[in-house]
Amino acid sequence: MVAAAGLVTGLSLLEWMVVIVLIGGMLALEMFNSAIERVVDLATSELHPLAKQAKDMAAGAVLVFAVASAIIGLLIFLPKWF
Repeated sequence: MVAAAGLVTGLSLLEWMVVIVLIGGMLALEMFNSAIERVVDLATSELHPLAKQAKDMAAGAVLVFAVASAIIGLLIFLPKWF
């Protein structure tokens, strides 16, 4: 959806670079989150508070990046739309 909005909006080269870095960063962070979850699952089969914390922190990092990406996206797109 962001790529389609970017095409319709007519983003500059610099804006496209930021959008691509944000999309790539989000995908990479999701992969790190999945990797951490799998390693934790591999390391212990029991429910351990530290295992839960590791998984929660990895998911939290994804959430923080997603919120920051959304804010940056708004800063790029809103001035062009309004």
